[in-house]
Amino acid sequence: MANYNPYLAARRAWDERYGDLITRARNWRLAALLGCAAALVAIVGATWLATHSRVIPYVVAIDSLGRPVSAAPAEEVANSGDGRLKRAALFTWVENLRLVTTDEVAQRKAIDRVYACVASGSQAQAFINEFYRANPPQKRALTETVGVEVASVLATSERTYEVEWVETARDLHGQVQSTERFKGAFTIALNPPQDERLIRINPLGIYVTNAHWSKVL
Repeated sequence: MANYNPYLAARRAWDERYGDLITRARNWRLAALLGCAAALVAIVGATWLATHSRVIPYVVAIDSLGRPVSAAPAEEVANSGDGRLKRAALFTWVENLRLVTTDEVAQRKAIDRVYACVASGSQAQAFINEFYRANPPQKRALTETVGVEVASVLATSERTYEVEWVETARDLHGQVQSTERFKGAFTIALNPPQDERLIRINPLGIYVTNAHWSKVL
């Protein structure tokens, strides 16, 4: 007991009792800090992925027979209004506008598609209303059908297009009664749809604002 030092003994006891507690507390703080850092990285990563979607939606224009005519990324269509898609939309729109069929459901859908692409309150709306009143397709379908073949859709300005087409009228037995050529001028406006209902009826957001056509003699 000659070498016993109470101060060294007390220090050794302190190290054994409290030093271990301090070391464990330091380790827990370090682990908690690393956990918070990992959670922060995960949140930042998830936010970046959410705002930078890798899914690129495409808009596909189809003709009256359901055949794809043109396609482009939806954002590109909304920002630039691809000319091919505009022409494809007018191509189909004119076919629906002038179609006469004995299938009442198909006729009703064609008319609905026409008005879905006409600007409300525009000259085109008034012109088309007058056309349907003077030439109701449901009445014409009692004696004839009319097939429409669009020959060309040419841009005359950024918003105006010239469309030429041929109409073939047949009796109810399928015999050709007449073949007539038409030329029309149409002005359009772009208004990309913002809700699901508009996306379904007019996915390109192309609306006819002015319309006029006449028979080519």
